[in-house]
Amino acid sequence: MRLELRGITKRFGTFTANDSIDLTVEAGEIHCLLGENGAGKSTLMNVLYGLYRAEEGEILLDGETRHFASPGDAMRSGIGMVHQHFMLIPVFTVAENVLLGHERRLGGIQGARQKVKELSERFGFDIDPDALVQDLAVGVQQRVEIIKALSLDAGVLVFDEPTAVLTPQETDELMEVMRQLRDEGTAIVFITHKLREVRAVADKITVIRLGKIVGSAEPTASSAELASLMVGRSVSLNVEKDDAELTDNIFDVKNLTVLDKVGHKVVNDVSFSVRGGEVLCVAGVQGNGQTELTETIIGLLKAEKGTISLNGRELTGKSVREVLDAGVGFVPEDRKVDGLVAEFSVAENVMLDRYIGAPFVKGATIDFAARDAFAEQAKKDYDVRAQSIHAPASSLSGGNQQKVVLARELGRELDLFVASQPTRGLDVGSIEFVHKQIISTRDSGIPVIVVSTELDEVVGLADRIAVMYRGGIVGIVPADTDREDLGIMMAGELPKHLQPAEEVEA
Repeated sequence: MRLELRGITKRFGTFTANDSIDLTVEAGEIHCLLGENGAGKSTLMNVLYGLYRAEEGEILLDGETRHFASPGDAMRSGIGMVHQHFMLIPVFTVAENVLLGHERRLGGIQGARQKVKELSERFGFDIDPDALVQDLAVGVQQRVEIIKALSLDAGVLVFDEPTAVLTPQETDELMEVMRQLRDEGTAIVFITHKLREVRAVADKITVIRLGKIVGSAEPTASSAELASLMVGRSVSLNVEKDDAELTDNIFDVKNLTVLDKVGHKVVNDVSFSVRGGEVLCVAGVQGNGQTELTETIIGLLKAEKGTISLNGRELTGKSVREVLDAGVGFVPEDRKVDGLVAEFSVAENVMLDRYIGAPFVKGATIDFAARDAFAEQAKKDYDVRAQSIHAPASSLSGGNQQKVVLARELGRELDLFVASQPTRGLDVGSIEFVHKQIISTRDSGIPVIVVSTELDEVVGLADRIAVMYRGGIVGIVPADTDREDLGIMMAGELPKHLQPAEEVEA
């Protein structure tokens, strides 16, 4: 099936998310739609899938104009979509999930079971149609999403950031499935911002920046060339850093266990130390205890057992205010919920954790001039694209909101810096800047912990890597550890040839 998008324009109020976009995807082709978060890629595909209706433009399938009022219309026309966040019901079986909404077309539950078996055998998925989705590994759940789309004979298949929750091995397996689908004649749109994946699987590459198509490239293009297209200037994709020079500053976690609301261990007997002058990166698939670990360090969650200390000072059980006052800088993974007050201005957000004492408060009075001067400098240094420092944080894009959080946390004296997903939502130019700031913080003798699901970022920033799986640390290994070994660890196993965590030195 041949897909054409002609002049697609989608607006949200005065904001234009897609600006007169033309895109053609041939049958038997993997067409990568490359761009940073917020560039307009997913919006464009949501128009195709009937979730949004464009103000201008048309959609053609095999030369025939189509109008989709809902995802159901799109699916009936042969368009399938594998979403970044799975659209599955955990307590249903695989067959029940595939059947949902398509009972007549698939011939009831027996027809759905048979379809799952046929597609599973065809692609080597090895999926039991009667298995509960909640019992399946993340990579297997994604295969269920693919089966859902293929069960309706999709001729066009959209993959929207499909590798966000996969290990490297699962990502490689997905790429092989995409190639097989292409070879069978499926037109595939692959949305991503990961340059490594684009170069590995694409037949054609189209780059979107700020809602517009800014160019195309061949799969033979270098990562640097693709990055330049994405941001409009040359950027360095390599993190430049000297060897770690360790200081006497030390952050120490011993036998830390944290329970969730129903008593399950979300952090399980975790121990590690970070010295001043090094970056410890915490890697792993999202949802394996990384969030709870950082929230316990900062005081948002309470430990069931274990200790946390910074330069000999006990932080276990301290309030967030006390932890911040001890010199801990913290970038939460969810900036909108934990990092900012959306209704507050940029200037107000940069002083959120410093409303007592210098430099912004004198007695009971805010020094607005000092605050505004700091905010103006932060806006410039971090390229915060706001109309002014008095604009509300809610008016900024996600990436610019993250820059405000980073500017606030790195703009004060620190003894420990903890950053969870620090570059999520940023373009590659801003990522380059943030990485430099993290390395600069490390080089100043401060212990740094970075939690990231981006393996390229982990390998680039780390002096050592701690891999988490189901709440525990599988191992702590050097930064030059082979990617395949890291992928095995992310699936819960420590390769035999790697040293135990306690024997690995910085």
